[in-house]
Amino acid sequence: RQLMNILAVIYRYHCLKQMTPAQRTKELPRVVIFAGKAAAGYWVAKQVIKLINSVAEVINSDEEIGDILKVVFIPDYSVTAAENIIPASDISQHISTAGTEASGTSNMKFVLNGGIILGTVDGANIEIGEEVGEEQIFFFGCLAHEVADFRHYLRFHQPKPDAALQAAFDMIQANTFGDAHLFQPLIDAVLRGGDVYLLSVDFPSYIEAHKAVEAAYRQHDEWITKSILSVARMAKFSSDRSIQEYAEEVWNIEPAPVSGQSV
Repeated sequence: RQLMNILAVIYRYHCLKQMTPAQRTKELPRVVIFAGKAAAGYWVAKQVIKLINSVAEVINSDEEIGDILKVVFIPDYSVTAAENIIPASDISQHISTAGTEASGTSNMKFVLNGGIILGTVDGANIEIGEEVGEEQIFFFGCLAHEVADFRHYLRFHQPKPDAALQAAFDMIQANTFGDAHLFQPLIDAVLRGGDVYLLSVDFPSYIEAHKAVEAAYRQHDEWITKSILSVARMAKFSSDRSIQEYAEEVWNIEPAPVSGQSV
């Protein structure tokens, strides 16, 4: 659902462009980092990556916006790239549609490095919330048991998107980021294609979650407390605990003594 992420960036850009220079100086600067790759035959993913890069080109060269908002796409995401990105991140976004993520591990890496999750109630976000406390996570979106009903409704109805989502679509369709025809299929998938991933459903609460992140980040001591508590409560997700549990409950093996001789 990185389409939802970049649409939120576009909406943020839209809001910044409506402000006076004086108003912009009061906004928190933000760098939004995307990283990944698309499978050879995954056309939609390639279009999303194209949109991200087109948006980045426009925003990063907008002198009115300056350093208030920057967008970066890092190609060929790998462990080596992650070693630099993860420790540098304040917020880690894990925004899968509820019930579709089995249990990702990248969110664990971010939290272990002091990052705070902005995410849906899905996958390992749930387990992390149980350990660090839900108050340390910025949750948003519908719940897994609601997904089927929303999908059924959207198959037969085309509700008008909320104002924020429509503003993002309008900027794309105004050729702000290049030829709008390139990106129209992404919009159609949301408005006319049944919106399988419920982007239109979760977008309003996603924007509200971003506002909550900004409010918390302005409270420096509160933010640092969240980060420290999250790291301190992540012991369950260590490889030591995981391997020991597998040994005891799955493999049924006992620890073996290790010789003191070096190899």
